Amino acid sequence: MATAGGGDLRTRSRRRPRRRTSVIGVLGELLITAGVIVLLYVAWQLWLGDVIYGAQRNAMGQELSEQWQQEYEASDPAPVATDEPEPAGPVTAEPPILPEPGDAEIFATMRIPRFGSDYVVPMAGGVSPARTLDTIGIGHYPGTSMPGEPGNFAVAAHRTTFGAPFNRIAELHVGDAIVVETRAGWYTYRFRSLEYVTPKEVEVLLPVPQAMDVPAGTPYITMTSCSPKFSLAERIVGYGVFESFTPMHAGPPASLQAVT
Repeated sequence: MATAGGGDLRTRSRRRPRRRTSVIGVLGELLITAGVIVLLYVAWQLWLGDVIYGAQRNAMGQELSEQWQQEYEASDPAPVATDEPEPAGPVTAEPPILPEPGDAEIFATMRIPRFGSDYVVPMAGGVSPARTLDTIGIGHYPGTSMPGEPGNFAVAAHRTTFGAPFNRIAELHVGDAIVVETRAGWYTYRFRSLEYVTPKEVEVLLPVPQAMDVPAGTPYITMTSCSPKFSLAERIVGYGVFESFTPMHAGPPASLQAVT
């Protein structure tokens, strides 16, 4: 049936009423959008961010290594030719003891062949997340020994987020090389064991880890991180024992060879 205005009442009656926007509907859409943003941020922090930050840390460490090599070559005179035979086997020397670095002062890099040839993470003084662990990589516990020094060279790093330098610490095998590179040369430690402790068990930082009132005669390395992943409930602790120091003039040590 037509009307005077030319419209059809039956057609008009079948038209669906306009949907009204409700406060609840808007709030629901906002919550969904916020949830998506949070998920994207978590994905960034737990995966993509680690990849990017990790690559940046390794690139920084590689640049430091190359810089130290160039500085050594520029300052060291050309070797004088002699008839003396080259020493057989790896060249080792008495390890020089470095001064303790200041907070966030970069003094070394860490290389672990088990983690790949591109693993070259800078190390700095202090274990503050904001100044060292988040921005540089691996931090040295103030007051503990320095590389090659008798006692406990104790360090910390993230296991997740900000490049996660110690993400694979649980994959280390007994005897794996842990190499600390400085301007002076390379300090090689050998991995020995893992331990899980509560955050309050600071005995892992003693001169002889977990041994109260025992004088240190051996250089150790202690690496600490959070456990389990994405949690602060415990600490995973990796221990190693000093093996040798290779001076810069001798070239990279055999301990840096790739793990097969």
